[in-house]
Amino acid sequence: MTNNSLSLEQLENVEKKTLNHYNDNAQSFWHGTKGHDVSQNYRAFLSQCKQGASLDILDFGCGPGRDVGYFKSLGHRPVGLDGSQIFCEMARQYSGCEILCQEFLTLDLSTAAFDAVFANASLFHVPSQELPRILTELHTCLRPGGILFSSNPRGNSEGWSGGRYGNFIEFDEASTILRAAHFSILSHYYRPEGVPKDQQPWLAIVCKTL
Repeated sequence: MTNNSLSLEQLENVEKKTLNHYNDNAQSFWHGTKGHDVSQNYRAFLSQCKQGASLDILDFGCGPGRDVGYFKSLGHRPVGLDGSQIFCEMARQYSGCEILCQEFLTLDLSTAAFDAVFANASLFHVPSQELPRILTELHTCLRPGGILFSSNPRGNSEGWSGGRYGNFIEFDEASTILRAAHFSILSHYYRPEGVPKDQQPWLAIVCKTL
């Protein structure tokens, strides 16, 4: 069940409170996630990107910089983006990459600036009523044939979980929203690997701009 009636003030509070949570827990978040095995996501994402080229990649919700640093190590030209000022500082120090400090609900991205967008555990923080707009903005920042990867906890609920706001959706709903934003679904899968679906809380989707 989704909430489509948040006021502007409520939307601002959603973002502010969620970012405050990350700012207040930045070091523990980094230590708890820097060693996560996300190789399946890297493979699914990069396998759909142009091969043999150095790519302009936007790491949307880059956090402290684990993934943007990985893409740089492969010879790509990644740019991170996060709304948490502390995460942005950590990501710059860790990766040496350009990091944009922008909140998700007030993005300012250049048109056709990127070959691909990697949104790992980030888009689910966007309230449902704003998600179509944000996906359209990501589409606009991609070049023709650009790739969007997203991985988010799945479900059928929206609201607060601890100090963070989350919008949990399943594949059918996610694919409908993505197609409306002019993305074509290339593949999807559930994580972690090797366990029954009811033990796979993560949904990953790879799509391409139309």
